[in-house]
Amino acid sequence: MSTHEYDSVPEFMKLKEAMFYEQLGNNMVKCDLCPHKCVIKENSFGVCRVRKNINGKLYSLNYGEVSSIALDPIEKKPLFHFYPGSLIISVGTWGCNFRCQFCQNWEISQQRPPYVKKITPEDLVDIATEYIHEGNIGIAYTYSEPIVWYEFVYETAKLAKAKNLKNVLVTNGYINDRPLEELIPFIDAMNIDLKGFNNDFYQKVCGGRYEYVLRTIEKAHNAGVHVEVTTLIVTGGNDNFDELEEEFKALAKISSDIPLHLSRYHPAYRYGEPPTRVEFLIEAYKLAKKYLNYVYLGNVWDERYESTYCPKCGSLVIIRRGYNVEIVNLDEEGRCKVCSNQILKKS
Repeated sequence: MSTHEYDSVPEFMKLKEAMFYEQLGNNMVKCDLCPHKCVIKENSFGVCRVRKNINGKLYSLNYGEVSSIALDPIEKKPLFHFYPGSLIISVGTWGCNFRCQFCQNWEISQQRPPYVKKITPEDLVDIATEYIHEGNIGIAYTYSEPIVWYEFVYETAKLAKAKNLKNVLVTNGYINDRPLEELIPFIDAMNIDLKGFNNDFYQKVCGGRYEYVLRTIEKAHNAGVHVEVTTLIVTGGNDNFDELEEEFKALAKISSDIPLHLSRYHPAYRYGEPPTRVEFLIEAYKLAKKYLNYVYLGNVWDERYESTYCPKCGSLVIIRRGYNVEIVNLDEEGRCKVCSNQILKKS
């Protein structure tokens, strides 16, 4: 396949040359988008399956391809400390640079679904703008892995930022420094999956290493991006209190105010272990609270573990019952009404 096949279709539907790669000899290329640093032969793909070497150049196969779009509660990302109670246009493509055996969205992360639609960055920003009257605050790049949709996300985020829309990444955080640094100025919030603190688990079950993800969390936080972290507690995989405690310590070293979501796993895709015991999650919650100020349990649907409490005075400040959100003890500046402690950062 060569790019001349696309001369008769609209410009945005042509193959998009990828950013962040270098040409090697013999028509080979090396992708520098993520830590895999795939060396790709001609007519072959990277680990993500959406970046292909064609005639010695690297192209994005999923540029402008949308598999899912919806107006979601911001809490669904999950983001609990970023415009709580608001809605956000949420959009996903296909492909991923991980191979998580327990992936809930494997139909779009591990293959190209038959129902993708084409869209331009301009059209997506127009859609997001049209829904402002419904409470939409911006665009969340989610469902599949936005890092391997980089070119489309980058171009859309720049346009959205110019329209005063918020940009949110829901990501595995597996990205190299330079592409992250170029994207960060246009990103307002990230929920980053830290899938464990054990590289044996990370490599065998997901296909990566946790150090790179932890670095992304630190760099994004230090750059002023609002960061929340999710760890899915997987039965027989990362459900080890000693390892979890090391993770909690590492996050607290970056900032004890980073909200952490500990989510309950359910069998999916190629992983058939039973669901995480709720009792284990509660104990993990208590352990995490020793190091972090804001800890939540996901997929448990218990308001005691979804609501926000002031870490200074203990007052209940945000009540969450599923996606029903009630702000009860915060002033307009995001401070606790009882003790004036800053809970939400203004952005």
